[in-house]
Amino acid sequence: MSETPKNTLQYRSDGPEDAPVLVLGPSLGTTWHMWDRQIPELAGTWRVVRFDLPGHGGAPAEPAHSVAELGDRLIATLDGLGVQRFGYAGCSIGGAIGADLALRHPHRVASLALVAASPRFGTADEFRQRGVIVRANGMDPMARSAPERWFTAGYAAAQPAIVEWAVQMVRTTDPACYIAACEALAAFDIRAELGRITAPTLALVGAEDRVTGPGDARTLVAGIPGAGLAVVPGASHLAPVEQPAAVTDLLVRHFSTAWQAVPDSTTGLTAVPAPLAVPAPMAPAVPFAPEAPAEETAPAPVESPASPDAYELGMKIRREVLGDAHVDAETAGADAFGTDFDELTTRHAWGEVWARDGLDRRTRAAVALAALATGGHLDDLAAHTRAALRAGLTPDEIKEVLLQTGVYCGVPAANAAFRVAGAVIREETTPRG
Repeated sequence: MSETPKNTLQYRSDGPEDAPVLVLGPSLGTTWHMWDRQIPELAGTWRVVRFDLPGHGGAPAEPAHSVAELGDRLIATLDGLGVQRFGYAGCSIGGAIGADLALRHPHRVASLALVAASPRFGTADEFRQRGVIVRANGMDPMARSAPERWFTAGYAAAQPAIVEWAVQMVRTTDPACYIAACEALAAFDIRAELGRITAPTLALVGAEDRVTGPGDARTLVAGIPGAGLAVVPGASHLAPVEQPAAVTDLLVRHFSTAWQAVPDSTTGLTAVPAPLAVPAPMAPAVPFAPEAPAEETAPAPVESPASPDAYELGMKIRREVLGDAHVDAETAGADAFGTDFDELTTRHAWGEVWARDGLDRRTRAAVALAALATGGHLDDLAAHTRAALRAGLTPDEIKEVLLQTGVYCGVPAANAAFRVAGAVIREETTPRG
């Protein structure tokens, strides 16, 4: 166990102190205990370091707002332990952290396993919507829906104690840290960078994973040179919990046989030796289906991005604020007559005004609500109410903005705005399913 400075992560270490280091990263909403069933086998060969995300499992509630920031905190944690070279296996957001480290610190990642991972997790809208739900309702909706996201129906029915463990684990997660992690996943997209990952990589996925399924794993394999794929039958998103023996066997085989020597460099880093012998394979609880590495496919050439002009920056901010679905609908409905005006507003309003540093996004969202309500622009008010919720304004804060608008800009305008904003808030903050 650890006492955790602000720039590091809460961790636990198991296994011989002088063994090669294997780091295990958790999924969003879980703690390091999701890897408990792997530890007896892995800790016989490796020094296994597990960590908790901020605000998870009693870890300090210091939100991290990007996958790279989580990776930086993990590197600081490992630096404190004197660990330079390590293998890494991570599940879901834990996999995103591992992929990020393999891209930004390739000299430190000796081998990589991406479990239930993806180069882009769903859509930005989906994860920002989770943040809206949590701000309005707390962690309970996420906790109640976790079992159906994480486990197959048969496993959930047969293992009520584990289902209850999962529910309580999510329920006790700090909401602000969970929302920050959702924002980190909303912004995560390394599809164009997969070809730069040089660590020997295994993409491991549950055959019945409906969150990041086999299709996502195959995208990783197609993009990462030499990567292998293993599909575990009878498992959903938390395959290490649902099929522990099969997942352990796959990890042992991968890290025993695919441990890259430290590259020649001037960093002064010392290679951690690979295990001398391949451990005998475990008898998996269920059959598993390792697949041969996909045929190497040359990734599409990626042009070096130039400095974004106001239009490109404006489109980026417009999508972040209003959401991909809204912007896609607007652009799909534009005709030749309105194209120039759409480009003008994207460049000027979004790429110049919204891009300024003088106000933060929450403040700009509040100003936009007041201005739209005053002008009676109710269609745009609905879109910007959604944007305000996703920017972090609570329903109560939106109510205060509209009350202030009513005092200074007129009761009739505020009355109409309350009807529109109230309908949007009810729709956006009601948990799905």
